Order: sequence, then C-alpha cells, then structure tokens
Amino acid sequence: MPTIISDNQKKPQKQFDGLLSCARYAFMPNKLQYCGGTKNQDLFEYSTNKKSEPTLGHLLEEFQTLYPYLKLIADSNNIKDIFDYRVVEAYWLGNELLDNVNMNKLYWHFIDGLKLKKKIKHKEFEKLVGKIPQGALPHHSFHVFNVYFRTGHIAVKHSLETMNSCCISWGKITKIKDTELEISAPLLISKNESLLFSEPQKKTVSFKFLDRTFIENPKIGDWITFHWNWACEIINEQQLNNLQKYTNICLKLANNRGI
Repeated sequence: MPTIISDNQKKPQKQFDGLLSCARYAFMPNKLQYCGGTKNQDLFEYSTNKKSEPTLGHLLEEFQTLYPYLKLIADSNNIKDIFDYRVVEAYWLGNELLDNVNMNKLYWHFIDGLKLKKKIKHKEFEKLVGKIPQGALPHHSFHVFNVYFRTGHIAVKHSLETMNSCCISWGKITKIKDTELEISAPLLISKNESLLFSEPQKKTVSFKFLDRTFIENPKIGDWITFHWNWACEIINEQQLNNLQKYTNICLKLANNRGI
C-alpha cells in the first residue's frame, strides 16, 4: 500500500537540535531503567522545555550502547559533534550517513565500542560479524534485531514483545485522546521462523505525562515515531521513508539464516 502523507508533512519540518532529538528517543527506556543513567527527570525536563545544553550531552553519554554508535557514525563521516542532528537521525531513524561506515570500523565497534565479544557467546558473535559484509549498518534496529539480547542494564534475550517495543516504530495518528494517541501502525510478527511486519493495526501509545509532551499540536494524519509505547516525534515524508528503508534492511539481515 502506498504511504499517504498528511498536508502538514509534505513540507520539510524544522529539525530539532541533535541533543534534544536524541533525548526524546532515549527517555522512555531510561524511565523503564533499561539503559542510561539515573537522571530520567532531567531528560524529561530538557525534552519538554526544549532546552539544549552540554549537561544533556553528559546524560546521554551514560547510555553504553547508544553513545558508541553515535561516535562511530560521527567519526565515519568526519563530523566532530557526536550529537550533530544528522548523526542522531542516522542512528534512530536512518539516513545517508550510515552508508559511509565501512566494514572494518563496524567490526571494531562491536569489539571495542560495545565489547560484544566479551558479552555474548562466540558462536553468536561470529554470526553477528558475519552480517557485516552482508550490509550490516549502525542503525538502532540492526542492534535490536541482530544482537539477540537487550544491552544496557538488563542483558537478557529479546522476545518478540521486547523487539516490538525496543525498535523505533512508526504510525499514523487516527484519534487524539487526553494523554494517548490512537494510531495505525505495522507491528513486528513472527511467521515461519522469520520476522516481518504486519499490515497496519490499531494501536495506542502515550504522548503526555504530567500534562507535558514531546509532541505539540498533533493532528490526525500525522506520522509519528514511538519507542517503548511512547510517542517521540512527528516525522516528515523523507524521515518516514528512511525509517522504513533502513529498518527493513536490518530485518532482512535478521532473517538471513545462511550467515
């Protein structure tokens, strides 16, 4: 089915500051105590007040999986600011910066940056790095679908439910409630031992907490991203296409049994 974009999303949207955008995606897994530091209220305050300063960067550096990925993308593209908006967008949603990360850097990122060789079994590590020449990318969904366990504070195997929650998903707003958005969104399902996305289904995600939100003035027809059932931001057509493109690339790699 072709993607239909609402009128207010046909024009490019103003890009958020990289630190603020990153905080919006990092907020909910941190609130659930899955990753990052202990100052979740600060992440929320910065995000809702649209206040960007170096202290926010220090908070995000405490995410032991997120920060090495951002550093890899920035270094590979000769970008000095690790929280440059383009870098942040590449990791969470996907953009052309991912294509500039070479295989050797990605390999050493898994060893030195994430220290996965010490955290997962040898067979699992070899299977993971075997996907590098097949097109592995430093995209959030690649880590979710292909590393097989949740990194951060809780190193346990991913389930279908946690992969659905952990990957950055997209949906179209169909109804606006008090603190929730009803959306139409594809969901990750398992069929014949492979992962795939379903046809769009009705789903509800939260977008307000203490009467504050990351998404101001949402409209029916807007496309949003969500992470751990929390609405992160409204995205434009290019961002939606990139998120779908790179997520599907990473999902295809997860289903590649021949590696």
